[in-house]
Amino acid sequence: MSQLDLETAAIRRRETVVLGDPYPTTHGDDDLRMVFLFPYGHAYSLMCNGPMALYDLINRDATLPAFAERAVQYDCLTHNGNRLTTPGGETYRSIESAAPVHAADIIGVSVTNAGDLHSVFRLLDLAGIPRRTADRILGVHPLVIGGQGGLANPEVLADYLDVVVLGEAEKSLPQLLHTVHAHRQAPGPGTSLHEQLARVPGLYVPSLYECDLAPGGGVVAVRPTAITVPTQVRAQWLALTDLHDAHFVYPLTDGTAAGLIPLIGCRHTCLFCTLRTPPFRQAELKMLLAYIDRLEELGVPLIIISAPTFTQYRHRTELLERIRGYRDRAAARGIKVSTIIGSVRADEMTPGYLRDVNELGDFGHLFTELSLTQARGIITIAPEFADAEMVALYGKTMPPEHVDRAIDRCRDASDVINTIMLYFIIGAPGERPEDRLAIADRAREIHERLGRRDASVIIKLHQFMPEPGTPAQRLPMTDPGLIDGYVKEITDRLRSLVGEMAFAEHYRVQYGETSRLFLEAVCLRGDRRVGHVLENLYDSGVDFTSLDHQDLLKALTVHGLDFERHLRLIDDPVLPWHTVNEVDPDEEQRLITAIEQRMTTS
Repeated sequence: MSQLDLETAAIRRRETVVLGDPYPTTHGDDDLRMVFLFPYGHAYSLMCNGPMALYDLINRDATLPAFAERAVQYDCLTHNGNRLTTPGGETYRSIESAAPVHAADIIGVSVTNAGDLHSVFRLLDLAGIPRRTADRILGVHPLVIGGQGGLANPEVLADYLDVVVLGEAEKSLPQLLHTVHAHRQAPGPGTSLHEQLARVPGLYVPSLYECDLAPGGGVVAVRPTAITVPTQVRAQWLALTDLHDAHFVYPLTDGTAAGLIPLIGCRHTCLFCTLRTPPFRQAELKMLLAYIDRLEELGVPLIIISAPTFTQYRHRTELLERIRGYRDRAAARGIKVSTIIGSVRADEMTPGYLRDVNELGDFGHLFTELSLTQARGIITIAPEFADAEMVALYGKTMPPEHVDRAIDRCRDASDVINTIMLYFIIGAPGERPEDRLAIADRAREIHERLGRRDASVIIKLHQFMPEPGTPAQRLPMTDPGLIDGYVKEITDRLRSLVGEMAFAEHYRVQYGETSRLFLEAVCLRGDRRVGHVLENLYDSGVDFTSLDHQDLLKALTVHGLDFERHLRLIDDPVLPWHTVNEVDPDEEQRLITAIEQRMTTS
């Protein structure tokens, strides 16, 4: 057997279906084969609940003329610059079958972050699929569809993706599959497949729109190429009853971990946050409890609760009780069960909640990027801003006094919480130098308030990025090249406040994203030309994880783009993502006006 055969066989042996019966292994001769491509290794791909939920849906719905498979960045692949190659030139294949990925009828790619859009090129190259829509031949090459938050501005990859799925896909993807299947059975003359797909709610077909491009970046106008093509494409947000179980839980496990997403959206509407967009919905407790019981049956030792607003789940006490029961029964057999919970809102953290999580024993509030030698007893809180005016300006409903009350609860209700991780945003419009320095003061106050000799405070700094689809989308952004200086100012201020010895023992300041943010700045706001810039950088072999600013500027210049234009306040009437934009312009303007007023009165 080849290396790839051995690795995929090992993956299949490790995997267990958590939800329901095993997936069917036989399919109809005319069924479409859809392959989801993951830009990650196998273990992390199982946590990608967007594509994994759709994978489960396709394989469970007997009414669909399709089945789904997966292909990941296998361990045996070799890196050659930006490209990946298979050992010995083997054909890149899916986990489930030996069939080549390029022989699929449909390819699904998910991008979780705008700074990682170039991963689509790597995956298509690895599969041997032409990158650009114009170079793919229907019936010869697969249809390539994309989704997830990294495509909030889908225009950057408009020349590379046949379809972009907006919002939740439990309805639009099945319609796509039926449409593609019918077209393959009887193509005939008349309306093209792409035009048929453009009529499906929630599906954006970029090739059916023409853009008048502005000098330096942006667009002057966007037009559908046919009268049957909609001028506006709206994201689909579905009722709870339209979302199947795998939308809320990981459908597969490799035996090491499994997870739950108890709720979608957020009850709050911070003006810079994408969580405000989906309507707030909560998973049924009965289903989640049964899922925990299944994990106990399988002996899965790590449970991940992937909800950044878990404190809003109304049945959290009952859910944690079930996890605690599993933990206790496992401990009696000498088996350790751990729980990881996403960050919590400080103003929703009650004594009862802290009691419940403390009784889990080995728990932590942290995200997967955090790597600590001692990763337990952490509470992650996101004040976002240290200044109360900035908190109110951006619609954040968690003023400093709420954070203080949460810290008091951590101190009073527990003897195991010794580390507070604080997420702060820097570089936001309306921010003054003293607002940034106040982050250091807040860190010291919180450390003192926690009142433990072994207490630690981690400051996790993020640059403000105006996300498409939020009222902040038109705001200017700080040049990422300045952020390192801001981080140093905050760090130096904290050192001066607490002393070098205390700083080394009790504090940590985390940042290190400048290269990625140069790239993200243009990908968040760019038009279709930015995709060509990414493709040129990719082909040149540039390391996207440490992208040099000058290399980016040169690549932009070749395509007539100006980096500074992507940083400015966007006052153009038409946004590059105009066709999918649903933000209330009055809400945008109120935020812009409030920021201007704050800066003129400083």
